[in-house]
Amino acid sequence: MRRNILKLLSAMMAVFMLGTLAACSGGENGATADEASAVTGSQQPETEAATASPKSGKLTEADIEITDSIENSTDGDHAILSDGQSAAYSHTKVVKTGDSDGDEADFYGENAAVFAQNGASLQLSDMVIVTDGTHANAVFSYGQGTTVTIADSYIRTSGNCSGGLMTTGGGTMNASSLTIETSGNSAAAIRSDRGGGTVTVDGGYYTTSGTGSPVIYSTADITVSDATLTSTASQGVVVEGKNSVTLNNVTLTADNNTKNSDHSSYYQAVMIYQSMSGDADEGKSSFSMNGGTLTNQNGDVFFVNNTSTEITLSGATIINNGDGVFLRAAAAGWGSDGANGGKVDLTASSQQIDGDMVVDSISALNLILSDGSTFTGAVNEDGTTGEVYVELDSSSTWTLTGDSYITSLSCDTDAIDLNGHTLYVGGVAYTAGTASFGAAVDTAASSSGTSRSDAPGGSHDGAPSGKPDRKPA
Repeated sequence: MRRNILKLLSAMMAVFMLGTLAACSGGENGATADEASAVTGSQQPETEAATASPKSGKLTEADIEITDSIENSTDGDHAILSDGQSAAYSHTKVVKTGDSDGDEADFYGENAAVFAQNGASLQLSDMVIVTDGTHANAVFSYGQGTTVTIADSYIRTSGNCSGGLMTTGGGTMNASSLTIETSGNSAAAIRSDRGGGTVTVDGGYYTTSGTGSPVIYSTADITVSDATLTSTASQGVVVEGKNSVTLNNVTLTADNNTKNSDHSSYYQAVMIYQSMSGDADEGKSSFSMNGGTLTNQNGDVFFVNNTSTEITLSGATIINNGDGVFLRAAAAGWGSDGANGGKVDLTASSQQIDGDMVVDSISALNLILSDGSTFTGAVNEDGTTGEVYVELDSSSTWTLTGDSYITSLSCDTDAIDLNGHTLYVGGVAYTAGTASFGAAVDTAASSSGTSRSDAPGGSHDGAPSGKPDRKPA
């Protein structure tokens, strides 16, 4: 008899706890108890972020011990919402289905599986986060003062316009030892949109396979260290507007082989541009790579269009398996005709550069080599008239692989190996074994004028409706 009474009491307690959870969840999104529903940050979930040492190696879902699960299937809703509060979750599987579209999802976090806003502080560790819906980003940090920290977790998204990590409106995202896989179109693994923010990623594996889905799409300040980044259909990295990407000891492999728009006929590993959609401020952007390896499988390594940028390379291994050039600064389908070239300051330190550079007639390049850097290639071999300044310190060299045309040159007597070709400096053939003293060309940022509503990939891109893409990637 006593055993039966204990069983009855246990069953009654279980029913009470389930009813309480359903009521908390329903309070957020109005879902019924048997529907997937959100858990708000104000609930202060019992599971705290784990403090164990970071996991090493590429994670699978099976590698993470799960003790709790949260699901949401309501269009536009969230599985976890932290609205102005501090909250922590660990060892939890989050599943999000349901759809959204447009600015509410891309700018303001609608339909994200995990969403933090209004100065929230959200700690996540040992999570499995899976989304299957359109505009269903996995983890979203929105707004000034909002911080999301996530570690040792596995993320997978399969819908179009569904990024892995998403940051907008000045939010902060800190991530370490993640494995992120996205397969939808316009679904960058590390992604930002209007208002940008600060994103710091340390370690992990990040892979994209959809059209218009670079591993990194930046309208923010994004730093990635000691990670492996792989794109199999899109650019590896896209920087839009006055924003930045810094890669420290990263292994990046990019195979851009599918077009997401008709604005450019070129493929590339790294694209730096301004779409004029209003999602990124105009101004000088930056891309830095310190150590690590960049492998380009198709087309050009760098492409700069309709913007001004600083590219800094220091001791990186850059392998171009494509049939394109090392750097192309040229007009494409963004901005106003005649004012939409690329302006580039390319600074190389202890760096080997192999491959040609093309700077069209409305573009400009300052190429600065120092600390034993080497450049093997031609500049504007076809006689293109873009402005180009080349500067080599006493320890750096340039070996020509074709006739080259530049505007000005600064170098010591033994810095240039003509290798049987002719170098024209301001229209005059350079004499081997002579020093030269030139001046840099203007690469200051300036507005390209006309706004366009379409652009190539990463944020408002790849819309399943078939409407023109607004971003590249």
